[in-house]
Amino acid sequence: MKIARLDVRSADVPLTRPYAVASHATDAASMLLLRLVTEGRAVGLGAATPEPEVNGDTRDGAVAELLGIADAIAGRAVAEPSAFSSLLAQLRSPGARMALDLALHDLWAQAVGKPLVDLLGRAHDALPTSVTIGLGDVAMTLREADEYTVRGFTALKVKIGQDLGLDVERLVRLREHVGRGVTLRVDGNLGYQPQQLLQLLRATQALDLEFVEQPLPCDRIDAQRALPAAITAMLMADESLHGEDDARALAAPPRAFGSFNIKLVKCGGIRPARAIAAIARDHGLPVMWGCMDESRIAIAAALHAAYSCAATRWLDLDGHLDLAHDFATGGFTLERGVLRLGDGPGLGVVAAAGW
Repeated sequence: MKIARLDVRSADVPLTRPYAVASHATDAASMLLLRLVTEGRAVGLGAATPEPEVNGDTRDGAVAELLGIADAIAGRAVAEPSAFSSLLAQLRSPGARMALDLALHDLWAQAVGKPLVDLLGRAHDALPTSVTIGLGDVAMTLREADEYTVRGFTALKVKIGQDLGLDVERLVRLREHVGRGVTLRVDGNLGYQPQQLLQLLRATQALDLEFVEQPLPCDRIDAQRALPAAITAMLMADESLHGEDDARALAAPPRAFGSFNIKLVKCGGIRPARAIAAIARDHGLPVMWGCMDESRIAIAAALHAAYSCAATRWLDLDGHLDLAHDFATGGFTLERGVLRLGDGPGLGVVAAAGW
């Protein structure tokens, strides 16, 4: 079976619930979508939401790079994605690499007739995902928490990092509101300085926060390494972690973080993400799999990768929930906050009508 053509398009998908983080506000997902169509009419799907604020990647740049290699991939036989390493290496855009990497994995597993996770080596079957509450006041925080807990979510991730006093008030009130049966995680998105982080941890010590995701700017990692081990153990790397070199540096002592958040769009797809997870496993670091505002295509791909890695402890794969519309169906189910993969071949996703 040979690849006949590469199709790529871009789309701005409005969010039904715009939100803010410490660095910016978001009201739409700027996606690129990719199809690899074979001569036998099988289709491998890929997608990405490049984030300029995260790594300087842009959708237009990613689309241009993919169009630039369209002729090079046409006529190639469907094979394990490692066979396309040199072609993927030509793409400088992580979003472009991610979209192509996903479509190649999808086609390969479809050709074998198995779910991708079973070819990668299944390590998990089902885990709960957190769902995110953006920056806002106390009333908004409690209102969204009620909405999510009624739907069965048992883990809430709260965006913080703009106002320390308000952050503490929101978290204290939230813990009082939801009780101890709901897990609370927080994400600083680079919004604090070291002294503010210490103040936050002192003020929330009794709240049983599960972890604090990337609270300090990337250029303060050395200051973070100097913090007590009991503090760094509950900090999770996100914006500081883009590839294998970052993973090795962050895993070396003295550690600035006790866990990693792996996102396919930061590192460029399933293969590099699994390599980061292997480094984490070898150093005894647990990992969470995160996302941007993304299509089910990307969420399904992250879930296949996550469930193939022994180091996986947490999921934060909620980026499809607030899209006004999506470009695919299937791939996984989300019931009472728990994500499970389907049993279809490949990623298990199907292009929506009209795409």
